[in-house]
Amino acid sequence: MKISYLGTGAAEGVPALFCNCDYCKGVRERGGREIRSRSQILIDGDLSVDFPPDAFYHAARFGIDLSAVRYLLVTHSHMDHFYAHDFILRGYKYGKNLTSPTLDVYGNREVAEVFAECTRREMRREIGEGIRLHLLTAFEETAFGAYRVLPLKARHSSENPFVFLIEKGEKRVLHLTDTGMLPDETVSALARAGRVDLINFDCTFLFDAAPQPRRHMCLEENKELYERFLKSGVADERTVRVATHFSHNGVPSPENVARAEAQYAMTAAYDGMEIAL
Repeated sequence: MKISYLGTGAAEGVPALFCNCDYCKGVRERGGREIRSRSQILIDGDLSVDFPPDAFYHAARFGIDLSAVRYLLVTHSHMDHFYAHDFILRGYKYGKNLTSPTLDVYGNREVAEVFAECTRREMRREIGEGIRLHLLTAFEETAFGAYRVLPLKARHSSENPFVFLIEKGEKRVLHLTDTGMLPDETVSALARAGRVDLINFDCTFLFDAAPQPRRHMCLEENKELYERFLKSGVADERTVRVATHFSHNGVPSPENVARAEAQYAMTAAYDGMEIAL
């Protein structure tokens, strides 16, 4: 299983879209890995988790064939994780010779409603026929292609957002964005499911304590959750830990990122990073 981290930033990106704090101004000058687009991961080229407004940029920068994405898991309907407007372009004269003629989108009811609202003005019938929406229920496993997916309750908003346990063959990935500290029922469900090979942690605030209400996490909360996973058998010393979804407010500078990796024994994701399991 190959996991490609196409975007590793929070909603505003890094540097933030409209921000002129000292850090954001510095990132614009320095460029490089400090630039972080909105959150998206791609698994084996055909499964995307979330689809931000930066998906076009991801495809262009990393040479990604987005028409090959056969399955799309959506954590929740917020714009930085589900930019539904772009799907009116998946076919007709806008998109020719699609690698996969169909796209299956999996998410909650709000995701379906946002899709309908954002595409109703411009969606052509022949494009819409190739996109199928599927409603997920927390703790009810679904399967498609070579994948098995368990949607789990996140702690983020009032719309019943998900985090995902994704299994392919003998490999298992736990994707934890966007969420604060997980509900007990989610941790219990993961304990019943067993060990995972890789965990993507929401690390929006990096070294800063997450504010209340806790809709995202920081490094100390990542550590606390990991320790719970160790005790319950969800993780062990072989489990790869990745920090992602960084906000400019956490100042994910090279120095801070290196300190986080050393202090917390995690890998800090950057746009374009790949991990093979």
